[in-house]
Amino acid sequence: MMGRRTYVRPMDGWWRRDPFFLRYMAREATAIFVVAYALTLLAGIARLSQGESAFDAWVAGLRSAPAVALHVLLLVAFLYHTLTWFQIMPKTMPPVVIAGRKMVPGTITALGLAASAAASLLLFLGLRAIA
Repeated sequence: MMGRRTYVRPMDGWWRRDPFFLRYMAREATAIFVVAYALTLLAGIARLSQGESAFDAWVAGLRSAPAVALHVLLLVAFLYHTLTWFQIMPKTMPPVVIAGRKMVPGTITALGLAASAAASLLLFLGLRAIA
């Protein structure tokens, strides 16, 4: 007696079939850019430990056209990640109720983006003040 064959659902390209999963994979791919920037900063710390001339050479390298292009690419990736992070935030947190009314998801996203922008601005101004 022959048994039935087990059904195996094909998994090739599963994330390309649905726009939701395509956006999800794009958001997750931004982690590669975070690693790239972390390695760039780590290289700066290593150069700083090697002395002033090594650090100055690293800073000069950051002013090159490829480094500026990399930073523009990183900025775009980080902005996309930040936007999508706050867009999924209302779906992952418990309902926020204020004065007996549930806060709408768009408000939560907008407040998260505003807090992120404010924190970034404060950090920028703080670093500029000590430079």
